[in-house]
Amino acid sequence: MKIWVDADACPGVIKEILFRAAERAEIAVTLVANHAMRIPPSRFIQLVTVSSGFDVADNEIVRRAAPGDLVITADIPLASEVIDKGALALNPRGELYTEHNIKSILNMRDFMDTMRASGVQTGGPAAIGQSEKQAFGNQLDRLITKHHKR
Repeated sequence: MKIWVDADACPGVIKEILFRAAERAEIAVTLVANHAMRIPPSRFIQLVTVSSGFDVADNEIVRRAAPGDLVITADIPLASEVIDKGALALNPRGELYTEHNIKSILNMRDFMDTMRASGVQTGGPAAIGQSEKQAFGNQLDRLITKHHKR
């Protein structure tokens, strides 16, 4: 198992959890972003910088992710694509996207996009709090324990 991170939109507190997990579990964590960012020196953590543009980082993650890998993203279409490839997808709030729930989540996302396009103010997601950080860390630990072979 490798972990791929949609890093441009991933909150810093979630990246920190991933960095600690990489060292503890000796698991490869690759951040994919369209701009440079600081990562700790580690043989388990790397940054792949892609060119700017719509979905360039997402497309790189889809290209590189393999069955059994884990993708960290809040991007529901990206999650759907990697699930179709046999990878796992986890959002930064600790919600695991699966083949059983991704279609309904994608439908809800599309519905909300339609609502916003018609002028309805829906607001954005709340900031990540302690309970979301804990949910993410717990789900990440479960996935690493279940799927990672050293």
